[in-house]
Amino acid sequence: MDEKMKFMPEPFKIKMVEKMGSLDKEGRKMAIKEAGYNTFLTNSEDCYIDLLTDSGTNAMSDRQWAGLMMGDEAYAGSRNFFHLQSVVREYFGFKHVVPTHQGRGAENILSTLTIKPGDYIPGNMYFTTTRFHQERNGGVFRDVIIDEAHDPAAIHPFKGNIDLNKFQTLIDEVGGKKIPYICVAVTVNLAGGQPVSIGNIKAVSELAHKHGIKVMFDATRCVENAYFIKTREKGYEDKTIKEIVHEMFSYGDGCTMSGKKDCLTNIGGFLCINDDELYTKATGMVVQFEGMPSYGGLAGRDMEAMAIGLTESCEFPYISHRVNQVRYLGEKLDAAGIPMIKPYGGHAIFVDARAFLDHLNQNVFPAQALASAIFEFSGVRAMERGIISAGRDIVTGEDHYPKLETVRLTIPRRVYTYAHMDYVAEAIIELYKKRRDISGLRWVYEPKVLRFFTGRFETINEELIKGY
Repeated sequence: MDEKMKFMPEPFKIKMVEKMGSLDKEGRKMAIKEAGYNTFLTNSEDCYIDLLTDSGTNAMSDRQWAGLMMGDEAYAGSRNFFHLQSVVREYFGFKHVVPTHQGRGAENILSTLTIKPGDYIPGNMYFTTTRFHQERNGGVFRDVIIDEAHDPAAIHPFKGNIDLNKFQTLIDEVGGKKIPYICVAVTVNLAGGQPVSIGNIKAVSELAHKHGIKVMFDATRCVENAYFIKTREKGYEDKTIKEIVHEMFSYGDGCTMSGKKDCLTNIGGFLCINDDELYTKATGMVVQFEGMPSYGGLAGRDMEAMAIGLTESCEFPYISHRVNQVRYLGEKLDAAGIPMIKPYGGHAIFVDARAFLDHLNQNVFPAQALASAIFEFSGVRAMERGIISAGRDIVTGEDHYPKLETVRLTIPRRVYTYAHMDYVAEAIIELYKKRRDISGLRWVYEPKVLRFFTGRFETINEELIKGY
């Protein structure tokens, strides 16, 4: 077999299948309207191909399913916790592991224990739930990502990198004591799944620790980040994914992790900490809101699946296929002139909705409209990542206007084949020909926080897609 093929076949065999949704055109039009033109509110069974998120939508392996049968559901001291703890320590290198029901549970604990009102938390672009927890505890988020990350067309191998000058400027402005930690996301979701280099991580760590600032990773897609380091950063070509993951985290003080991504599970997460005192406080908090420190809101079987999944995700054939499936979709769309964030990320293709629907102003929510139109046109469910996701300024109440206004086509792990990507590409290419017929949206119901999950809209014109 020629392993130099541009796109290798899926590195797995299919043992079980699930029926896909099959609404006709009128059914899709009715479904998205009843959902308030919010793809989060559409029903799974109404979706033909579901690219809403890669969070918890993974297909687990036979080894993981076997692991479920080995669940130790003891209330305390489950053997599955000790297996998970052992694997996380081996791969990540952190001293303490606190399981949580999912990533935002870890974010809640970290933010509550470390942030005081008036503190500043720099990061390489915001993420929705992360910034929510930081602001909820009185913190002020400051974006210190490189400028290229805000330009969809900019080509840079590590668009997730932190701008050291921006970070230093914040330190000079407020002082290190007002910065409890810097949040380094690997990869950067809202920048298009863009990676951070080892060189940048090391430099950030040196600068932060010089001023007494902790380095906390958002480790959610760390395996994808490691793949990009292996294939793009000089000196790492011969390193294993596991070795790269371990070195990345060696420069930090802890991390939050959503196991629903690179642990290849459907639920779960954890908080890692090196500091003994902070760990003790975290265990006290996890008891209040999640469960015992040895299960943190998870069943033993879920912890077992996470432990097995983390080892599987670091196997090169898996992660190579994972990233290249994203690239396959990206190249199909790019060849047809569909505007998108480049380079292609590790978990999704981010269509540039502002360029796609250049007849719509940002205040009529082009990304939200485009995600809805994609569903109505094809049954493919995608997600808005633009002004709706950015939310409002917590002080002024004014909308944040992000430079990136995108629709995220997020590929679940080990779920779809290249043939499914062909359908997605062809549908969006055909919709692009009708782009001038897509209407903007306006609010019907706007939640106060994390509005993109449950907000509802109506079309400005009579139809979402005129004449369709």
